[in-house]
Amino acid sequence: QVHLVESGGGLVQPGGSLRLSCAASGFTLDYYDIGWFRQAPGKDREGVSCISSSDGSTYYASSVKGRFTISRDNAKNTVNMQMTSPKPGNTVVYYCAARPWGITSVQAMCVNWRPSEYNHWGQGTQITVSS
Repeated sequence: QVHLVESGGGLVQPGGSLRLSCAASGFTLDYYDIGWFRQAPGKDREGVSCISSSDGSTYYASSVKGRFTISRDNAKNTVNMQMTSPKPGNTVVYYCAARPWGITSVQAMCVNWRPSEYNHWGQGTQITVSS
């Protein structure tokens, strides 16, 4: 069976750090473009960070640029996102998603995307930033 599983969520204090992991089973992430998305209550899901499978290029939403880092760990078949100084607010659910390698730019993967373009979605991991 094919699965994506996110982990690493929880409660984090403002100014703290957290690392989310997206682990794949049943397929190899090497050949997939990966995106991290988040959804706050009552809001649309938005792209946070994406990484291309072809050249490893990355994209970050302006709200997280400089604070979040996406990376691949091919040996573990995972994609991680290191989050530094997440901003306090509502509890947010972070999702990872995978789409087969293609010619779409890494920015388009995160900005001009449709859920159907991503073959696999994880179940989400919840993050609460609070002191």
